[in-house]
Amino acid sequence: MMDRAQLESHLAKPSPQLIGDLSQLDGDIMILGAGGKMGPSLAKLAKNAVVAGSLDKRVIAVSRFSSGDLRKELDEFGVETQAVDLMSQDDVKALPKVKNVIYMAGQKFGTTGREHYTWAMNTLVPGEVAARYRDSRIVVFSSGNVYPFMPVAFGGASEHVPPSPVGEYAQSCLGRERIFQHYSHRFGTAILCFRLNYAIDLRYGVLLDLAQQVKTQQPVDLSMGHVNVLWQGDANEYALRSLLLTQSNGGRILNATGPETISIRWLAGEFANRFDVEPIFVGEEQETCLLNNASVAHELFGYPRVSLQQMIAWTAAWIEAGGETLGKPTHFQERKGRF
Repeated sequence: MMDRAQLESHLAKPSPQLIGDLSQLDGDIMILGAGGKMGPSLAKLAKNAVVAGSLDKRVIAVSRFSSGDLRKELDEFGVETQAVDLMSQDDVKALPKVKNVIYMAGQKFGTTGREHYTWAMNTLVPGEVAARYRDSRIVVFSSGNVYPFMPVAFGGASEHVPPSPVGEYAQSCLGRERIFQHYSHRFGTAILCFRLNYAIDLRYGVLLDLAQQVKTQQPVDLSMGHVNVLWQGDANEYALRSLLLTQSNGGRILNATGPETISIRWLAGEFANRFDVEPIFVGEEQETCLLNNASVAHELFGYPRVSLQQMIAWTAAWIEAGGETLGKPTHFQERKGRF
């Protein structure tokens, strides 16, 4: 896993289980908000599964595609693309009807100071999309940030823990869920709210953030002392397979993350051993953290194919080799919900 081509090939490799699940779905697959960190790899994964299974399905990626070569890259991969501004009601109404929708659009970083835009993006746009696709299956990407901070000993918030979001970003994420749930109740739309934290791609993510801090001898903040992570390829598989789990009359909630409650102090030590440095710590572990229990997803889909130790090893090697990064820190240490 030493270059971008290898990484993206690995992220887009479908399992037999994914191919089998998609073969049970009627209709095409549309990914709304496909230009973000996870969207391109999810679109390629879906396309590879369709090809591998000889399935009669289109995979359509929708984004602004306002800069860079992503649209050309996806087109060449065989993913159909449409350049659309989801904030435009006319653009949303002009989108083709499809049976299966993965909704990934949203706003997080830059919320502080532009709270109005975050609320518009995370609640008004879902209303337009939910109305347009009321007859579709919709997997709605959400966040574990909607949960309260949990005592570490509890093993994370399960789907039955009532939401208690901290900060306006997390509140707007719950708002997004509520809008889709409203349309599910009103029109019988089959939805699933996919509460994810945190996806790992070698170019960004909690592991990259920590590894960079350790290697460059920056202090590691221990106040958010534990975390959950999930390989992005596994997260994308879970999301696509969740199309079969959507429900009407309010929909379904599903947590998505890895099986471990991981100590930040331990993680930093693992990277320090690989980089032959001493980690520097500031702060103390708090009794509560933002933690997610995804045991239901593991029962449904199996444990992640990529283990925590494999992710750590790949991340360390990626940094040592000077692999490209997106320059988008996760700010997972944030305890006041300010993004």
